[in-house]
Amino acid sequence: MVELQAGRGEWFCALAWARLLGEQGRQADALEVLAPYLATGWWTAVVAAAELLEGWGRVDEAIEITRVRMEAGHPMALESYTRLLARHGRSEEAFTLLRPHLGELSLAVALVDVAAAAGRDEEAAALLAARTEHRCSDFPWCCPGLDRDTAIGLLATIHERQGRIDEAIALLRTRDATSVNGQDQLADLLARHGRTGELRAYAATEELGYAGQRLAELLEERGDVEGAIAVYRQTGDSSLRRGNMTVQLARLLARHGRGNEAIDVMRVQADARNGDDWILHTLSDLCLDQSRPEDGLEHLDALAAARRGEEEWDLYWIRLPLLAARDGVDEAIAQARSHPEGATSYAAPHIAELLADAGRTEEAVAVLEQHASTNSHDLAGYLIDLGLVENALAVLQRRTPRPPELSDGPWHDDPPF
Repeated sequence: MVELQAGRGEWFCALAWARLLGEQGRQADALEVLAPYLATGWWTAVVAAAELLEGWGRVDEAIEITRVRMEAGHPMALESYTRLLARHGRSEEAFTLLRPHLGELSLAVALVDVAAAAGRDEEAAALLAARTEHRCSDFPWCCPGLDRDTAIGLLATIHERQGRIDEAIALLRTRDATSVNGQDQLADLLARHGRTGELRAYAATEELGYAGQRLAELLEERGDVEGAIAVYRQTGDSSLRRGNMTVQLARLLARHGRGNEAIDVMRVQADARNGDDWILHTLSDLCLDQSRPEDGLEHLDALAAARRGEEEWDLYWIRLPLLAARDGVDEAIAQARSHPEGATSYAAPHIAELLADAGRTEEAVAVLEQHASTNSHDLAGYLIDLGLVENALAVLQRRTPRPPELSDGPWHDDPPF
């Protein structure tokens, strides 16, 4: 079936078929499968073909097809090309190509990654140091690519790699924003080098709680569970930090067989942050794990009563697994369908999940088929679980035509077929 669909222009089937052919030693046939996609210049196909060629040991060919797209000006090709060069002993060449593009974030990261192998850490550090001296007057418009904080982080990475830990730490302390996307580079650096005292002092002042989480993780790794708990209990004044730390505390308690304490901790937090769905999700999950669904429902009922109105589906569906655990799946579904939004496409996946978790996948499919156009991926997944692969494929192939303006342009990254 995969071969058949590959011949019909289904990209993911074509890629899977090409990989299988390559594993069977039929490399020429594999490339022939990808040839129509490569002929369009589609970047996703170029990356896939280059990965296959590299895996087969045909590195020069992988480099060549990537170089062609780079020279044609594809915005993502330079990073792939230079990283490919660096993986195969051409780091200096990669560094030289990347050097003029330091102002572009992804290329600056690539430059730092290849600098060590190229023996050009000092040069990379000098380039980044110049960037750290600039302060944006109108961020993000002033520096849409490599801003000062990011440059500091990359320079600290080089210093750490060189063993200049104190310099890296001092540098990271000069950033305006300490944490990005749930990670804190300074906290991670201090933890990696066992600087527990400094990490503890930093965790006491860091407003988002990521440094405290890293400290608690380090203590837990060392077997000091009580120390980790104490860190999490120091929530501070920031509401976001308090929420993050409390959730992590509850998860820690649950991991160490103290589930009832975890529920108590989350109930206090849920009361304090009335209606925060991520807090309610955590509380509900804990109640389920501890076989206490009635406690979770009690809190959700109290929350609904305080609102004096119909509970929106965004919060209402949190109660469904709890109802199923306490009263059975059919009662949970009946209550879900009694909600004003219970018959909508938005509610269908939650009802279907209840049925599937109870081993009633055929019924889950029936629910989703009423809203197939908006829940096609969920529906296809359950069909595959039932072994109905052809049906799943048919569902996924019911594509909404793209507006002409979205299909135009040389760098559009949707499949060209």
